[in-house]
Amino acid sequence: YERFGVPAFTPVLLNLALIACALWLAPRMERPITALAWGVFIAGLAQLAFQLPFLARLRLLPRPRLNTRDEGVRRIIRLMVPALFGVSVTQLNLLLDTLLASFLVSGSISWLYYSDRLMEFPLGMLGVALGTVILPNLSKKHANRSAAAFSRTLDWALRWVLLLGLPAAVGLLVLAGPMLATLFYSGSGAFNAEDVAMATRSLMAYALGLVAFMGIKVLAPGFYARQDTRTPVKIAVIAMCVNMALNIALMFPLRHAGLALATTLAACLNAGLLLRGLLREGVYRPAPGWPGLLARGLLASGAMGAVLFGLCGDTADWLRLGAWDRVGLLALCIGAGALFYFLTLFLLGIRARDFAGRKE
Repeated sequence: YERFGVPAFTPVLLNLALIACALWLAPRMERPITALAWGVFIAGLAQLAFQLPFLARLRLLPRPRLNTRDEGVRRIIRLMVPALFGVSVTQLNLLLDTLLASFLVSGSISWLYYSDRLMEFPLGMLGVALGTVILPNLSKKHANRSAAAFSRTLDWALRWVLLLGLPAAVGLLVLAGPMLATLFYSGSGAFNAEDVAMATRSLMAYALGLVAFMGIKVLAPGFYARQDTRTPVKIAVIAMCVNMALNIALMFPLRHAGLALATTLAACLNAGLLLRGLLREGVYRPAPGWPGLLARGLLASGAMGAVLFGLCGDTADWLRLGAWDRVGLLALCIGAGALFYFLTLFLLGIRARDFAGRKE
């Protein structure tokens, strides 16, 4: 029904519940950490209840009835089993990465966690949003047997992945240290200068794969919309095996940054195999203009990276600033970088017509 506001806002309730329980419930509990578990439970109830009235308005409020012989139920179960395993692959990767990091020096798990959170921010805002928007459109095009429109929708989303993912990746790469210093550095607190330096290494490694991570969020719906849940899972399993092999190979010379780099390389393989599958099946046929678009995107992102590098300076200088000074300077760098990037794109001739294959 293309109503994206309600599901987009629903995860905010989890954040609000966690923050509230951390601030008010935790100090009143014998084991304060348990308050966060209660926060998750409360958030689950709130998220479910929040969506019910909106479903009722669309006359989609379900009335559960047990009927395991219903063909629709059986079809959903057949599609869900491989899809659930595909989601589990990501969690298994995270679990194994954490396990391997526990064998490294103290702090490695935290450095990976903080850098992963920063990488997930643009991924959630851009990649997940694009995947959410195009999935119902792709499903509609497939149901209507409109192959050309299906391909145009994928092409539209991939162009946005390129032109938004590239600068986001360059920004994370160049501003890794300043961002970590601004958000987490606490001087004499728990997150010190060494933690900033170590987390910067893993964030830079994750940044190299941001476009691939975003690409997966767009390419996988190309299979799900056609009710093909098995192919993405097979590809995810291949990527997981490669990730494990790369973890072992890279964790010794690069430590925790090697684990992050292994995740990045596995994501590139995952995205590449998904793209190859869609191309081989003839489902996706790239629209004209990709080489020029790629060249201009790389040029604008590289120029933006040079500007940011000149503006931000050394991370050690940021650590000597006050907290609000770091916030102001980071906002200035991000704003200047974004302005310079889009201005460069405009000067290079990028116009709205480059997105002719829009999602409609």
